[in-house]
Amino acid sequence: MQDDSHPSPSDDSAVDVLIVGAGISGINAAYRLQERCPDLSYALVEGRSRLGGTWDLFRYPGIRSDSDFFTLAFPFHPWTGRDAIVDGDEILDYLEEVVRTHGIADHLRMDTMVHAADWASEDARWTVSCTVAGEPRTISARFVVMCTGYYDYEAPYDPGFAGTDDFAGTLVHPQFWPEDLEVAGRRIAVIGSGATAITLVPALAERGAEVTMVQRTPSYVLSRPRRDVVADAARRILPAGAAHRFVRAKNTTLQWGLFQVSRRFPQAMRGLLRKGAIAGTGSEALVDEHFDPPYDPWDQRLCIAPRGDFFRALRDGGATMVTGHIERFVPEGLRLTDGRVVEADVVVTATGLQLQLLGGIEVSLDGIPVESAETVVYRGAMLGGIPNLAFCVGYINLSWTMRSDMSSRLVARILRRLVDSGARYVVPTPPADLGPTGPLLNMQSGYLARAADLMPRSTDTYPWAMKQNFFADAWSTNRADLDDGLRWEGATASTR
Repeated sequence: MQDDSHPSPSDDSAVDVLIVGAGISGINAAYRLQERCPDLSYALVEGRSRLGGTWDLFRYPGIRSDSDFFTLAFPFHPWTGRDAIVDGDEILDYLEEVVRTHGIADHLRMDTMVHAADWASEDARWTVSCTVAGEPRTISARFVVMCTGYYDYEAPYDPGFAGTDDFAGTLVHPQFWPEDLEVAGRRIAVIGSGATAITLVPALAERGAEVTMVQRTPSYVLSRPRRDVVADAARRILPAGAAHRFVRAKNTTLQWGLFQVSRRFPQAMRGLLRKGAIAGTGSEALVDEHFDPPYDPWDQRLCIAPRGDFFRALRDGGATMVTGHIERFVPEGLRLTDGRVVEADVVVTATGLQLQLLGGIEVSLDGIPVESAETVVYRGAMLGGIPNLAFCVGYINLSWTMRSDMSSRLVARILRRLVDSGARYVVPTPPADLGPTGPLLNMQSGYLARAADLMPRSTDTYPWAMKQNFFADAWSTNRADLDDGLRWEGATASTR
């Protein structure tokens, strides 16, 4: 991977590596790249005017991490804040601190929206089409890392509710929360039962709103403390880095254990979650009506209520719940199929995300479009048949960063071999007898189920698998034989 032009870091028209997306994944990839391959030039481009991805996009009341921040934070930059469940503005501050501390800010290019990337086999380079502050531009890169998340920033999921034009109040989606929306003293109906709704309901109630959560299907909700007493003790004894690594390992094990117990002993976990909900709400009848999902724990993502704030809002009367199917919007609010009407001044449609891989960027090989659903994943980080391109998707059942850091270290290792071997490019090459495949993210959550046919495929066998099992993935990925499943074109030196 030699480049006689030696582009400088400030010359973004031609770089060795282009990282697309300056959220958690992109920042992670940048750090691991400069850690292992300091001789490569790179640019980290972001279509928005501020870094952070999800944590910059969502501005609704109460926005916070849905997992503990010791595992969501980077292993190379200890989290020193007070809480384990962290508010969105603190997460943004942390990410900005990381890019400043580690020199990543020097490579960061904001307001750079990538639209397409075409691989030229003759040149062994990507031509990336983008707009910079609204002006068209192209960037030439030898390797591209897509860190664009997995959902559409511009178009959230629309269930197609009937009668929205008839509603006399204000209709809001959490993805586009109005900064000037007054909530105190107003009747607010929140449609949904996922993590966003579980976050919004207590936050709106705390701000003086009269909140009703309208759910079609109940979710499991687990109360967790905002602070980690073990972390507090570890920080008093150990240096910051060691304390962070210890707590990160502890929490990873506990989260993985919770998932495994849920999958192997669903009835026992269902019972424990029910007892927790009864203790939090103080009402067995309310729990039986609204917290009894028709699926097992972790068939869909488990919702977290820090310090039981969601349960407390119900117990104290700041919020109520309604379970039923919405027939249509009416001028005064929502009418359910059983005839009930939920009156509201504001309706919040926390109905989920629209899945979109690779940020909607059009990828092509020598001008021929690539359909990601027709590809198979290599260790959850590359796509079969596509040279010199990596992507990042995090775990569903664990903090996103646990997977993004694993993928970033694998990609940095691949890049190191490209340089050291003199190869022109590397391409994942699945065998002809790959066997049965399934969607990359295989879970019953609505937004994943809706997009199952759009996802790249995976198998149950490495290297063509990404399992929702951190320990199995880490054991296989961190020790991966880079000749197993990868074809190195034009290598002039052995690097085994």
